[in-house]
Amino acid sequence: MLVISNTVSISDWEVDITAIRAQGAGGQNVNKVSSAIHLRFDIQRSSLPAFYKERLLKSNDQRITKDGQLIIKAQQFRTQQQNKEDALARLKTFIIEATRPIKSRKATKPTRASKQRRLQQKSQRSEVKSMRKQIRY
Repeated sequence: MLVISNTVSISDWEVDITAIRAQGAGGQNVNKVSSAIHLRFDIQRSSLPAFYKERLLKSNDQRITKDGQLIIKAQQFRTQQQNKEDALARLKTFIIEATRPIKSRKATKPTRASKQRRLQQKSQRSEVKSMRKQIRY
């Protein structure tokens, strides 16, 4: 069981964990040992509250398929157990991050001093450029 918060948790049957062979360079065991973990989590079938499901499905993440399944591949560590723990931890952080409240943007205006500085810089630049012109008699 994966505990997300005090009220929300994910049962073991909701997470499909498969051992696969890790990619990349390795040693003698790389082609024999399945140490990487492929974690599949079906968001729509899960027992998460509707708010969580909605926020997860709305998130624009490449790990979520069109069917609403979250796929996490963990192959950072050498042992299968460490990769499994890493994948579950990444699932937990993904769910927590997706349900964190979105910070609203407050519109701000430039200060009077910053406006004056900008206009002064523009006029100085204009003066520099006008001094480059040829003088006509």
